[in-house]
Amino acid sequence: MKSLKIVFFGTPEFAKTSLAAIHNSHHEVVGVVTVADKASGRGQKIQQSPVKVFATENDLPVFQPEKLKDPEFLDSIRQLNADIFVVVAFRMMPKILFEMPEKGTFNLHASLLPDYRGAAPINYAIINGEKKTGATTFFINEKIDKGNILLQDEIEIFPNENAGELHDRLMEMGAQLVIKTLDGLAENSINEMPQPEVANPKNAFKIFKDDLRINWKQDGAKVHNFIRGMSPYPCAFTVLKIGEEQKSLKIFKGKFGEDEHSETAGSLKIDKNTFKIFTSDGAYFPEEIQLEGKKRMNVKDFLNGFRDYDHILMAAEV
Repeated sequence: MKSLKIVFFGTPEFAKTSLAAIHNSHHEVVGVVTVADKASGRGQKIQQSPVKVFATENDLPVFQPEKLKDPEFLDSIRQLNADIFVVVAFRMMPKILFEMPEKGTFNLHASLLPDYRGAAPINYAIINGEKKTGATTFFINEKIDKGNILLQDEIEIFPNENAGELHDRLMEMGAQLVIKTLDGLAENSINEMPQPEVANPKNAFKIFKDDLRINWKQDGAKVHNFIRGMSPYPCAFTVLKIGEEQKSLKIFKGKFGEDEHSETAGSLKIDKNTFKIFTSDGAYFPEEIQLEGKKRMNVKDFLNGFRDYDHILMAAEV
């Protein structure tokens, strides 16, 4: 089978898995482009992206341009004489770059396009209660996530699976899809297809902090899916009033039970053995949580940290 020379573009762990799969295949990685090192964490230590760490450990040439249109960077990439560029979890690329290789540039996206174009496809697939999702490889063009489809693969979403767990399964499946795509392009056996025209495709816009607060007035299944879809990152939260203080409470995991009740949606019942928050059609039982200023813990340890439960209420929504 013909081997292709590849420049790989990516940054996080999701991308690193695809880079590793390519490096371990019969194809050749001639260059790796990733984000610049940056300070992070409490100590503001300089951190390298997972893609850079892997590339450095395997003696792959690394490029970390501030601007993708930088003439020196473009010239350096051009001199690598790659057959194709592969992009996984990277930033938008200028036309002068993605049109450079003879066979073009393709991207791995963690959804079944055209649904869930955007920055958070894994989160939104779970939030919307989908039963299946998948990954797509497609040629990059000037429109975000709208290029011609090369290959797709489908995966089931398990009933109580969270975004982190689905992310890890898609990461492995996606890496194999990248290899299948490279093999198919090398042998000219893939027929690219335009994305289907859909009147109202489901979107996966970037998630901001204001999007994370739980709406307890929804039915319980939607609340459960929202919490799963935001776990473990960026994590859904609610706000408790403890005495005179208001503190955010991240909820990583829990379960929902349908039950007729006369309580107000968004109110809670809490004592030394119980923590449940009422929805419109039942109650949600948090299992793994993190109170503002505290570490992540199970609900039993959380309840054991209080003596006076009467002073714990749900804060009013703004």
